Amino acid sequence: MTKKTNKTTASTAAYTGVIPRTPLRFLWYVSRTAKWSAIIGFSTVLITATLATLMVFFVQELIRAAEAGDVLRVIQLGVLYPIAILGVHMLWRITGFFGRIWALEAQRNAANELFSYTTLHSHTYFIDRFAGSLLSKVTNVIGAMESLVVDIMWHHTERIVAFIVSFIIFVRIFPTLGIVFAGLVATVVVVNIFLVPRKQRFSRSLAESRTALRGQIVDVFGNVAATRQYGRREKEILNIHRFTQHTRDSQSKSWLYTEYMLVVNTLILTVFSVVMYMILVDEWVAGSIDTAQFVTVMMLMFSLAEGILFIGRAFNDTATSYGEASEGLSELIVPHEVADVSNPSQLASAEGVISWNGVTFEYGENRVFNNFNLTIPAGQRVGLVGPSGAGKTTFVSLLLRQHDINGGSITIDGQNIAEVTQDSLRENIAVVPQEPLLFHRTIRENIAYGKPDATDEEIIEVAKKAQAHEFISALPEGYETLVGERGVKLSGGQKQRVAIARAMLKDAPILVLDEATSALDSESEVLIQKALHELMEGKTVVAIAHRLSTLREMDRILVLENGQIVEDGTHTELTKQSGTYARLWEHQAGGFLQE
Repeated sequence: MTKKTNKTTASTAAYTGVIPRTPLRFLWYVSRTAKWSAIIGFSTVLITATLATLMVFFVQELIRAAEAGDVLRVIQLGVLYPIAILGVHMLWRITGFFGRIWALEAQRNAANELFSYTTLHSHTYFIDRFAGSLLSKVTNVIGAMESLVVDIMWHHTERIVAFIVSFIIFVRIFPTLGIVFAGLVATVVVVNIFLVPRKQRFSRSLAESRTALRGQIVDVFGNVAATRQYGRREKEILNIHRFTQHTRDSQSKSWLYTEYMLVVNTLILTVFSVVMYMILVDEWVAGSIDTAQFVTVMMLMFSLAEGILFIGRAFNDTATSYGEASEGLSELIVPHEVADVSNPSQLASAEGVISWNGVTFEYGENRVFNNFNLTIPAGQRVGLVGPSGAGKTTFVSLLLRQHDINGGSITIDGQNIAEVTQDSLRENIAVVPQEPLLFHRTIRENIAYGKPDATDEEIIEVAKKAQAHEFISALPEGYETLVGERGVKLSGGQKQRVAIARAMLKDAPILVLDEATSALDSESEVLIQKALHELMEGKTVVAIAHRLSTLREMDRILVLENGQIVEDGTHTELTKQSGTYARLWEHQAGGFLQE
């Protein structure tokens, strides 16, 4: 019970519709658990940057003491100066400590929120996108959170404080210098405000090209067997070359624009530095400032020159991080096509009565179901038969609420599936798909996926019923064998038997079979049919069926054409009619109905 409660809390917390899509707002959103670290970090940055800038006064006083021949004062300042430097460095370490906590919390929360939110997207969302591309977007956003924290705390806040303190020092020493320096900072800021948006566009384009490249590579790696079987390796290499060239071009544009920004900032700095130096020398020659003040201002100018060049690079880095995060968030944080209603209830299915009440569903411009009505009593086993495009797969998808219907309702035990949580709906339905879906985990974990707290005895029992125990036991690692990505280390029949064992262990009141025995050889099929017979006992079953052996197990067969039920009856009843089912039965081949 505890696990289920935690899962519900974790899943609902992220789907309130308030997750920001802009990078800075998203950073603030994921920083909510680290607000005190952020506040302390910011505070120490303000203090430390101020003290670090004021360190020039040690040098100023040291020069004055030396000029005055005050040996004791020189010794005192010589001792205090390294102590002050040590103190400033210690404060920087404190800043780094709290800043790191902030960055780590932001990254962790970003990863949790993005995974939690993205996994609630519809089935269509995922089949329309490369898994590798989505992974790239998630990792880009997570990485950008750390970069933005670093940029904000150290690269920008530190420099802004240094500029403000330096401006005050310049005004105190000679107001004209303060005015020129203010003009320098204002010019740099205004110029970069105009330059940064284009840099963000280049960064976003680069992130998109990298995402596309990763998606293509992952797609080829995932289908490398087909690439070899069809001798298309060279074609795929050329295709990847096209994507790498596009990425290289995007990277080149981004890099060249970065260099352009640095050149512009350097030119601005050079012009203003020459002006400030001429003013400073003129005032020193005129005796308006002493040597100590002259050296102090020169030190500040050298420090600020580096700082202004640095802030130009910081603007560039921030634009890069912002662009990558923006590209990822714009794709990931979009409204869910299928979402839980406000305050949804939990589906409590004790019997498994399925009712379709005037259901209308359109996919694109294609109307699949129109005012579709059907009731499947509890415990009835129903086989769906029909030509391709008749609506069989869509029927199952709508029952699992992978899409929302356009009209009518689908109920289970009188509960509208659109008004219950998606998790509770699917917890009451066990699915054995035509293509088994296995994780790159152990066989034990894959079987127990629908019931994580299952005992070893329960796992072995269902494996035996699914005729999987024998081949599992023959493996060197037995139930601890890793099956590989999507179960590639197992044969088709072995994967199917693991999937059947998983459905058995889940023990849901409703069972969906998408031709669950299609990948089995004839000998295994006989044994599996016996296991499925036991599995289906007392459950409401919906089976997309082509095998004759599967159809014979059904209490009722529905023949679908163009989203309508054209025939409804038992196998015996339908074979006696001169309809679609009888025709398909007559043209059976190899134990399969021919569509």
